[in-house]
Amino acid sequence: MFAWAAVAAIGLLPLDLVSTDAADVIELNHFYDGDGRPVFDQVIFWQWHADEDAYRVRAWRLWKTPAQTPWRDWVRGGYATAWIDGDRLRVVRATSFRETWTQHDPELEDREFLPVHERRGLAAERNMPPPGDSRPVHSRP
Repeated sequence: MFAWAAVAAIGLLPLDLVSTDAADVIELNHFYDGDGRPVFDQVIFWQWHADEDAYRVRAWRLWKTPAQTPWRDWVRGGYATAWIDGDRLRVVRATSFRETWTQHDPELEDREFLPVHERRGLAAERNMPPPGDSRPVHSRP
């Protein structure tokens, strides 16, 4: 995975095959059930909302391989994570990173404050239709 990020970083991958986003915090969350058994791992992208004085989930992805683990970007500063998302390389950068082990799902809890349909999402997701909306993009309200 790091090789893909390196190739994209030096510009050898066509730009239309790379989606780059920024978040304020990248969180690698390990969710455990009440008996302490692992349930799933997820990468959560948090954005600061000054009007609420709080971080809110922008997007999240299941953490499927160690290659998705955010790393310190010593050249550009901050942290980054990258993975193949469909037909493209997706890169998300953030100023901060945290790793958590919880018995609650922070992404699910944040839906109480910012419902999924109101989240900013990641590049290319913002132009996707809601589930079940098969109308062409130009004919949607």
